[in-house]
Amino acid sequence: MWLITEFEAATLFSLKQSSATSSGGKTLLVPTPFAIKMALLDAACRTRGVNAAEALWEQIRDLNVALKPAARVVVSNLFQKMLRPRRGESNLNATDAGPFQKTIGYREYAQWVEPLGLAFEVSEQRASEWLVELLMTVNYLGKRGGFVQWRPPAHWEETLPTEFVIATMTQSAFSINGTLQILDDAGPRLSFDQVNIYRDARIGKDRLLHQIVLPNFRLTRSSKSFSLYERVE
Repeated sequence: MWLITEFEAATLFSLKQSSATSSGGKTLLVPTPFAIKMALLDAACRTRGVNAAEALWEQIRDLNVALKPAARVVVSNLFQKMLRPRRGESNLNATDAGPFQKTIGYREYAQWVEPLGLAFEVSEQRASEWLVELLMTVNYLGKRGGFVQWRPPAHWEETLPTEFVIATMTQSAFSINGTLQILDDAGPRLSFDQVNIYRDARIGKDRLLHQIVLPNFRLTRSSKSFSLYERVE
């Protein structure tokens, strides 16, 4: 059984690919399963407390997640000024003297046109009540500042709708009329201590990467300032 829900963007979405550097921030078009699970864990910490969130972590970690991208995604291509920690000593008479140095970086920000669809595989409706409660309080996906608004109501389907693609496993077969995305996910042994930013445990190899093709989703227009991706039938 699948729990189906939707989120609408309240601001621009941005989430760098795992291979991106600090100077080249190319964004994904959809949130990754890892980002979605971290958003659910954040919601659990805020609404139920850290101890209750830790008790729920294994269920959140093991969720099977599917995605349906927004009907259109417009990605802005731009360079912006930024500050980064200085590695060497600076000249005290320089205009940018201090612990930070000025530089520029490439950044992309995505505007979802129409909602993003999310689906979660659950054993039964009663077992997913905690999941519905957490989804109601999720307010951002991706980088902080990528605010979203939950669109009620969530509903259940016996089978996954065809427009969704499972994002928690690498696809063995896919349509050529799609767009490749490399999405990270929580591994089956990833512990609460590893995702708790207030503890010293590192995630390491327990963060998995899946190659996913968003079906019937293509780049249809582009220029030096934007790229437009659309769902095509």
